[in-house]
Amino acid sequence: MNSRSSLQSALIGVCALLFTGAQFTSPRENPGILLTTAIAGHEVAARTGDSASTKQKTSAIAALSRRALDALSGGVGPLSSPEALTDAVRSYFAFKAAHPDAVQNPYLYFVDYGLPSTMPRGYVFDMKMLKLLDGPFTVAHGRGSAPARTGIPTRFSNAIGSAATSLGLYLTEATYRFRGNSGGRRYSSVGLRLLGVSEGFNDNAFVRRVVAHGAPYVTPKEAGRSEGCPAMEQTRARRLLPKLANGGIVFLYAPDSTWLTSDPWLTAGAE
Repeated sequence: MNSRSSLQSALIGVCALLFTGAQFTSPRENPGILLTTAIAGHEVAARTGDSASTKQKTSAIAALSRRALDALSGGVGPLSSPEALTDAVRSYFAFKAAHPDAVQNPYLYFVDYGLPSTMPRGYVFDMKMLKLLDGPFTVAHGRGSAPARTGIPTRFSNAIGSAATSLGLYLTEATYRFRGNSGGRRYSSVGLRLLGVSEGFNDNAFVRRVVAHGAPYVTPKEAGRSEGCPAMEQTRARRLLPKLANGGIVFLYAPDSTWLTSDPWLTAGAE
């Protein structure tokens, strides 16, 4: 746990990391040139306190976000807020600009918890090709987030023992053999460890053992409740979670005013 905690602290606290070895011909061909600009501006601002460089970084993140939204929004169904996908994409690029060496694969798992558990609310995007990989599909929320088996979660918590969903951005780690209990019966599935990097909102996820996994209580028509995990159907988990592992991003959204105004990655990417 000490090494995990150190990594988590480093990911949240370090502001300037190197991004080298990539050359691109134009922003249209690859968003990497904009990320390079964003990182360079971030590093200069960190050294000098230059507000102009900070604005340059923010503008580059905004340009990347607009490009991604233009490509991805057509494949997304109804959302709880027009800003839900925007916030997910903006946070993705803000984190990647700050920590390029941590984002080792291009997949983003996005869940809109402003929708009820009877609606498909999960998506996986390929952020390199800017394409929808899968979705929408049903996703579970924590039993501590809603009193009824189905419905819209209204309570979100980072507290140990809360069994609630934690909002914000997560970095994925390795997959493993997950074992759970549903209706008094044991089951096994693929699990994906998550490191919460939205400080104050989900950074207890690793200690809480909040992971992405497959579960028999998630069906195409509705999702039951988890212990806070963004669980999906078993067959989908076997197909998607290995792709998301080791440096992918998970973003759990809800129209929660406290989180929306305070999450470090939402505010980092805001213009």
